[in-house]
Amino acid sequence: MHDFSLYFQLGWQHICDWQGYDHILFVTALCGVYLLADWRKVLVLVTAFTVGHSLTLALSALNILHINTSLIEFLIPVTIVFTSFINIVRKKRSPATMKVTYILALFFGLIHGLGFSNYLKSLLGKSQNIIPQLFAFNLGLEFGQLLIVTVVLLLAFVMLNLLRIQRREWTLFLSSAIFGIALIMCIERYQLIRF
Repeated sequence: MHDFSLYFQLGWQHICDWQGYDHILFVTALCGVYLLADWRKVLVLVTAFTVGHSLTLALSALNILHINTSLIEFLIPVTIVFTSFINIVRKKRSPATMKVTYILALFFGLIHGLGFSNYLKSLLGKSQNIIPQLFAFNLGLEFGQLLIVTVVLLLAFVMLNLLRIQRREWTLFLSSAIFGIALIMCIERYQLIRF
């Protein structure tokens, strides 16, 4: 049980770490266009992302999947740029565009899972049975992700309901700020790719 709580804590602290804010930016971009009333849609969206990153996190941590680390570190901010850009240009949400959003969240989750796996592998070292630690770490990641989602939805509530900012203006402000930060990260990390 001690190992479970340790890896659970490491998981949520990893995703909520301000030094690794790329994950915070992605989750914020992913759910920043929603309201508290949309919590069911956000839950499905976050679940799609979770399925994607859980799969590649497990495959990589179990040494079944090997991907160039510097390429993954570049692709993570690319997913943030792409998600923010979609938020900026998309004016209306329909059931068809929601399906595309869910598929993109799943796909981008695959990329983010590979980014998490490097951190998890460094923690596990030479451990033989890593399934319990992998499970606990992944649950911690999800807990941290839900913390971020809650903060973002509450912030949107304050901006829209208390400060009376228009929803479209809020979406443009938040998504444009995230887009700019992530674009700078893309440029910096592109220079570090080792082929």
